[in-house]
Amino acid sequence: MPEESAPLVKRVAMASVAVAIVVLGIKYAAYLLTGSVALLSDALESIVNVVAGLIALWAITVAYKPADDDHPFGHSKAEYFSAVVEGVLITLAAVLILYEAWNAFLDPRALDMPATGLALNAVATVLNLLWASYLMRLSARHRSPAFAADGRHLLADVFTSVGVLAGLIVATWTETPVLDPVIAALVALNILREGFKVISSSLSGLMDQAMEPDEEARVREIVSSHADGAIEVHDLRTRLSGRMIFIEFHLVVPGRMTVADSHVICDRIEDALLAEFATARIHIHVEPEDEARSTGVPVL
Repeated sequence: MPEESAPLVKRVAMASVAVAIVVLGIKYAAYLLTGSVALLSDALESIVNVVAGLIALWAITVAYKPADDDHPFGHSKAEYFSAVVEGVLITLAAVLILYEAWNAFLDPRALDMPATGLALNAVATVLNLLWASYLMRLSARHRSPAFAADGRHLLADVFTSVGVLAGLIVATWTETPVLDPVIAALVALNILREGFKVISSSLSGLMDQAMEPDEEARVREIVSSHADGAIEVHDLRTRLSGRMIFIEFHLVVPGRMTVADSHVICDRIEDALLAEFATARIHIHVEPEDEARSTGVPVL
């Protein structure tokens, strides 16, 4: 992502915190009106959204700091730490929900003011859906793991909220109050699953995960088609670091080619890669053909 877009991303992160606080207030009001442990579970998850939004704001602020002597490759991995912490918080929220659900299961009771409470929760759900959709689009455009984790969590929140609303409507209609804690427990299990996905995805990033196979294939295609004058490419490797992409490979050129001519080829390849992967950092090792290993991909 271009550095000049960093202020925009920070503003969006602050807006995420504001949206999470509004949603939390609405959901907690719905719980207070009804006394539903299922709606309380929804509110507890929104508390996680607020904390996660604050952590994501911190992570993005750190991630967009320029490279320095101690961090010559930048600070982009800070976003992965944010996502890991969010996954842990999601898991903690699920445990708290299971505890409340168990207590309510032992002593079930009918809901107070169910229509008003469910209507409030529906408003909060729609707000979450709109913001989650925006965050997912933003994360794809700017390759932000923090926004991706936040967006996935909010989408999971939306799905569980819809399930809660449907279940409580059935519980109210059939006068079966025990369904309330059962729904809350199901919500907790779904949240646990989402927390595991967020944590595992972020840990993959911390372990220098490569680009997706289709993206890496596109890198190979671009390199090969823009390396006129070279002989082959080998040892191509990629890794992700937050919004940054690191691409490195060996470029084999004729032994008599001048440094200036090989540099022209490298510039042409870099320009083509940056046109499609704007946040890429590219390292090309040039080798003369008589010293290169013939194990690479011939240039088209």
